Amino acid sequence: MADRAGVLTLVAIVEFAVGAEAAGQRYEDAVLALLERHGGRLERRLRGTDGQAEVHVIRFDGRAGYESFLADPERAALRTALGEAAPTTRVIEVHEG
Repeated sequence: MADRAGVLTLVAIVEFAVGAEAAGQRYEDAVLALLERHGGRLERRLRGTDGQAEVHVIRFDGRAGYESFLADPERAALRTALGEAAPTTRVIEVHEG
């Protein structure tokens, strides 16, 4: 849900494949670096104390930016290259309460 200014705020819960935590973190580093080209920005990146998960708070200027990020061919290539070691991600649209 975008706010009145059209800003879209997301929380991504990222879980790394067992044994592939370092590869998953490198993948997230690379993917998060793509946000800016789509009008997105990483507000917070939190790592679980067990090293198995991260939580990201991300903002986009609008839904179109988020959709273009999802369709970014570089992002898709990074995910394909990682194969089964790719993290699983749950994305939740949020707003200020």
